[in-house]
Amino acid sequence: MAEQDTYTRHSSGILAPPETFAASLRHLGPGFILSASIVGSGELIATTLMGAKAGFTLLWFIIFSCVIKVVVQLEFGKHAISSGETTMEALNSLPGPKLGSANWSIWLWLVLMLTKTLQLGGIIGAVVLGVEQLFPALGPGLSEGVLPTRILTTLVVALSVSMLVFKGYYSILEKASLFMIAVFLVFTLASLAMLQTTPSAITGAEFTSGLIPNWPDQTTLLIAIGAFGITGVGGDEILAYNYWLIEKGYASYAGPREDTPTWEKRAKGWIRVMYWDAILAMVCYTLMTSMFYLLGAAILHRAGTLPAKGNLIEVLGTMYTQTLGSGAKFVFVIGAVVVLYSTMFAALAAWTRLYADAFGQIGWIDFHNPKSRKKTIGIIACIFPLAWAALYLFFEAPGQLVIIGGVITGVILLLVVFAAMYFRYRRLDSRLSPSKFYDAALWVSATAILAVAIMTLKDAVPWNTIFTSFAP
Repeated sequence: MAEQDTYTRHSSGILAPPETFAASLRHLGPGFILSASIVGSGELIATTLMGAKAGFTLLWFIIFSCVIKVVVQLEFGKHAISSGETTMEALNSLPGPKLGSANWSIWLWLVLMLTKTLQLGGIIGAVVLGVEQLFPALGPGLSEGVLPTRILTTLVVALSVSMLVFKGYYSILEKASLFMIAVFLVFTLASLAMLQTTPSAITGAEFTSGLIPNWPDQTTLLIAIGAFGITGVGGDEILAYNYWLIEKGYASYAGPREDTPTWEKRAKGWIRVMYWDAILAMVCYTLMTSMFYLLGAAILHRAGTLPAKGNLIEVLGTMYTQTLGSGAKFVFVIGAVVVLYSTMFAALAAWTRLYADAFGQIGWIDFHNPKSRKKTIGIIACIFPLAWAALYLFFEAPGQLVIIGGVITGVILLLVVFAAMYFRYRRLDSRLSPSKFYDAALWVSATAILAVAIMTLKDAVPWNTIFTSFAP
């Protein structure tokens, strides 16, 4: 019997939701896929760069960034479970003009995401730098009669991630990536603990000062805004969350919407599972983000060390060698490569679905036809990594590219917030109305994101300073 397509809801796919927390744990997963897609760019790179530049003073901002956006993610997830709509189908329902069959929001998203390819150029560049650290012979020099080895290494990395997504080996690599992220988390925790036994130990006063809210100064503003866009769930991760919920089966388990108490109970049950999925993932990546920030502040900021274009992984590795010894650098680089690669892989898996869905709303393909969807995803999976590779080879500044992508992600967040509020107050089935506490949290989240956007425009850093803003 052929496997049922989870993008089409049938009564045969209905499954009663788990009744207990322990039973719910067996159905978690979508939130941790998002963790895999953000840990490399947000937690490892942007957060550490921010700690290296600002010291302890903006720890509160990093924690705030991780926590404040999750409720918007929940609203998107709730809409997917209750309606069964994909992300782009949902955006196509927003009020406002259409160009052809696609809503203005879809066209705006396409423009912003083309700019956001800079961020993935930074990720693929960081992977290449990590590989060169492991194998010095693969440095940027010329090999006899062939292309520069850095170009060859970059192409191999790009083509490998293309083939994995194209062939559909997602579940196997995702499990391995999440395992390695967990190992890397433990390793980072050990490094932070060991730091406290050295002269570089973080004092209580330093830690407390980082929890007192203060707005970043002009020299750290761009990094802070970029980190806000990337750390935790960014705008593009929130948009991608619906696909993982659908493919996990939450929407199909709830079944087609019916005016019956049975459907209401099922939908509420799977929404409850989704809440646990998103919140537990948020706790996980907030802890990891905070640890990376503290390491960057305690070691790199105190030493006045900031990564230059070609030594990002090497400098980040010093956070571990200064606490765990010189041998830890090799282990760090391996972990960094795996984490960054899994980030690139999970991002490509999400982008292929987002773009294919957008093309479906525009009318270029039939997204709900499994063959058409798979073919389009395969084509996109081949094109984007090559574009990311080209961007890295042109700029060769992975840290800066990641921060620029974070700024663009912050803009996408504004679109996401508008959509979330529309879904809540114009399209949500009244039977699924949340508590007053939830609504208050949603408004706080929306207000905070809007406030950051306004402050960004008010105190905007000129774009011509982007590539010099990392200078010590």
